[in-house]
Amino acid sequence: MTITAGVDVGTGAVKTVLFRVEDDKTEWLARRMDKIRQRDPLRLAESGYDAVLAEAGMGREDVDYVATTGEGESVTFRTGHFYSMTTHARGAIYLEPEARSVLDIGALHGRAISIDGRGKVLSYRMTSQCASGSGQFLENISRYLGIAQDEIGTLSKQADDPETVSSICAVLAETDVINMVSRGITAANILKGIHMSMAGRLAKLLRVVGAGEGITFLSGGLARDEGLLAALNEAMEKQKLKLTARNHPDSPYAGAIGAALWGDFRYKKMAKLEQFAKAS
Repeated sequence: MTITAGVDVGTGAVKTVLFRVEDDKTEWLARRMDKIRQRDPLRLAESGYDAVLAEAGMGREDVDYVATTGEGESVTFRTGHFYSMTTHARGAIYLEPEARSVLDIGALHGRAISIDGRGKVLSYRMTSQCASGSGQFLENISRYLGIAQDEIGTLSKQADDPETVSSICAVLAETDVINMVSRGITAANILKGIHMSMAGRLAKLLRVVGAGEGITFLSGGLARDEGLLAALNEAMEKQKLKLTARNHPDSPYAGAIGAALWGDFRYKKMAKLEQFAKAS
């Protein structure tokens, strides 16, 4: 039995999970998400880690392996670090075993990842840094429209005449939205238009990475946006991709989950190597 932790330091939030792994049985012990909001992400990682340990009734000495991912390479209490592509892929398979591709939609970029049934990364492609298809862009727009983030998906699905945002530059896209408001376009139609624009580019990324058919799993901060999920399925059908997008209540934790599970794998592999060295 091993106790492993995964800490995903993203650009918008720090996600921390704690697992107990015994043979093929994996048990959640605790999870936590802290929005960064101009705070020090490394301090948030430390406090979040201590918080999940307290929730599980454990101390740091009880944890066998602490795995970081994302921007977590500078976390001082980590045992090891894993690239975010591999952790999101592994987390996706854990939450949705049928997934054969992943869309990691974060605060600053979107990323398409093609994977196999074991969660191995086959290929990937990212959106550009300035693209308007990001969580930060959508958060800025919702703030401008005076809409809470958890209302975005519901409103978007109520649209009856969406106005598509064509620009891939976030600054120009925000200008487009301001013009839409001045023309009396409803918030629902603006949000659905943004979702359609984002979904179209993300669907193209899936085509580029060779995601031919099956389930595409959504991870990252925007994964639970039901409006974006609906727009993605529409965009993939329009582009004749034989894919179905799915999310999960724990989608934002996929990177941290994958880090913890890869940490368990590495810990056990290192233990076997040590036993082999002692035996020889």
